[in-house]
Amino acid sequence: MKHQSVVSAGLVLLISVAGVLTLSAQDRSITPPITTAVPPPDEWGPRAGDREITLGGNAGSNKRFDDSFGGVNASFGVFVNNSIEVIVRQAVNYTNPDTGGSRWNGSTFAAVDYHFTRFGRFVPFAGANFGGLYGDSVKDSWAAGLEAGFKYYVQPKTFIFTAAEYSWLFQRAQDLNHHFSDGQYTGSVGIGFNF
Repeated sequence: MKHQSVVSAGLVLLISVAGVLTLSAQDRSITPPITTAVPPPDEWGPRAGDREITLGGNAGSNKRFDDSFGGVNASFGVFVNNSIEVIVRQAVNYTNPDTGGSRWNGSTFAAVDYHFTRFGRFVPFAGANFGGLYGDSVKDSWAAGLEAGFKYYVQPKTFIFTAAEYSWLFQRAQDLNHHFSDGQYTGSVGIGFNF
């Protein structure tokens, strides 16, 4: 009798465990697995109507590399289609000219950039800019330039970027063609967001 009770209790326990395991297996098949799916490539990068902000650091030098500066920059842009962006950019720079001392300068530019969006997360761009330079160690001047760089999207709407530009300075529109060789190089790196 004792033996029969132990066997019965064992069978009840075995059936209970089998039932719990079966229910657990069914629950797992109903519950979707947790995945870290990567969005499709066409969801990365800018779209027509997107706005963009960037924050970065910049540095530059004149063409002879004997006068340099560094600072911070920020920009706000709007994509008029999936590739063309219109941008306003502001920079504040610290310089240490040959004449001694240190000075603060600024620049405000408008730019138009074309983005080559067919490479997925990697988005090269090229464009042109126009604006002004002003501050303690520069003569207030107009400037025009060419720029190029790339953005690498680490999230569908978040990217890191690097860019380089060559700008030439002039006082009057008629001097624009004569001062191309008296320009300055500027490079920048930073982070940006489309929204």
